Amino acid sequence: MVFEQSPEVAVLLPCYNEEQTIGKVVRDFRKSLPDATIYVYDNNSSDRTAQIAAAEGAIVRREPRQGKGNVIRAMFEDIDADVYVMADGDDTYPADAAPAMIAKLLEGYDMVIGDRLSSTYFKENKRPFHNFGNRLVRGSINSLFHADVTDIMTGYRAFTFTFAKTYPILSRGFELETEMTIHSLNNNLRLYEMPIQYRDRPAGSVSKLDTVGDGIKVINTIFRLIREYKPLPFFAGSGFIVGLIGFVLCCSVLIEFWQTGLVTHFPTLIGAVMLVIAGLLLIVTGIILDVIAKNNRKTFILESNRFALLQRLRNR
Repeated sequence: MVFEQSPEVAVLLPCYNEEQTIGKVVRDFRKSLPDATIYVYDNNSSDRTAQIAAAEGAIVRREPRQGKGNVIRAMFEDIDADVYVMADGDDTYPADAAPAMIAKLLEGYDMVIGDRLSSTYFKENKRPFHNFGNRLVRGSINSLFHADVTDIMTGYRAFTFTFAKTYPILSRGFELETEMTIHSLNNNLRLYEMPIQYRDRPAGSVSKLDTVGDGIKVINTIFRLIREYKPLPFFAGSGFIVGLIGFVLCCSVLIEFWQTGLVTHFPTLIGAVMLVIAGLLLIVTGIILDVIAKNNRKTFILESNRFALLQRLRNR
């Protein structure tokens, strides 16, 4: 990514009731990125988040659809910039890491991930189930996509213009980051992980995460995206298991017939044949959906090329 002049940088801060920390976050990003435009999208806060952010010089807008995914979707739709830096308004991410993240984007990466887990996350984070959830999600996604991403769920990221305009945000809440990582791996985007110094929320600042509820949403998102992005192993694997059970049951009936010349378990035979047929249908479904998924990836590449050209034209 080459620019004839300094790239236009947008800092994206989705916020919901962050009056205690948002002022410091805006000041820190202003210090680290003095030429950047800082956007704070207020997601139905009941406190003074919007007023404090505006007083610190941020551009404040309101997003009525509740949920972080909805906020980031609105930001990507509304804001045009050469590069984007996404963080939270809770002062858990270091703003001074942003210039280095942007520098990596300018080297040619599509997304830079602020890796918490390689530094201070497990020491600073006081919620053990969050740590367990991070390990579970990381292991499952890396295994499926043959990847080695350390921090799947971090909220500190930097993106190019092309990534922001071609990424279809479907999630409404905090499962956004997981969806974003899977989308990048599926489309073979250029990712770079940069270790950052994570810090827990300051005293008095309350997390909006629901460990159980948001964890269930993340798991649901993983299964949905696996079904959409990896339909062949998802459906073919299920079909193989179902068909194998049916085949074993068929064999038990055939053995009985071979020994006695009679079939005394007709319900078992009928059920077994139905399981074999269902397994074959699942395998065929996986093959068809895999072809569709590959065509979708081809379409994504064409869209990415189109927006990359548009960005080059914008910078002339």
